[in-house]
Amino acid sequence: MKARNVTSILLRIIAAIILLQTLYFKFSSHPESVELFTKLGVEPWGRIATGVIELIAGILLLVPTTVFIGAILGVGLMTGAIISHLTALGVESQGDGGQLFILAIIVLVICSTLGYLHLQQFAKLWNALKNKR
Repeated sequence: MKARNVTSILLRIIAAIILLQTLYFKFSSHPESVELFTKLGVEPWGRIATGVIELIAGILLLVPTTVFIGAILGVGLMTGAIISHLTALGVESQGDGGQLFILAIIVLVICSTLGYLHLQQFAKLWNALKNKR
């Protein structure tokens, strides 16, 4: 197995684990999650919508043919999370020592890397869409 494939698999698993492990907090209305989204002014719909998109992104990252789409969703989600932390929530949130912020940066870097590694999937998707016109 090529080093590029092993790297992709490891990065996909790490990003998916981080994205999927937060779903419990969002979908169970955990007080910390509710407080974060209340500060952002988007509770409860923002919390639930974010959880659904994170679920979709996590699954897409684990399916070899949809990694690029999952990576793009992950980049979008984590960009929003980082901006939220920098503008409204603060780097440290609820005494977590910046853990949520750091995890968002990690997932952003991983998904950006995966997007680059799987750029050929975008080309295939683009060509398929162009040919359907």
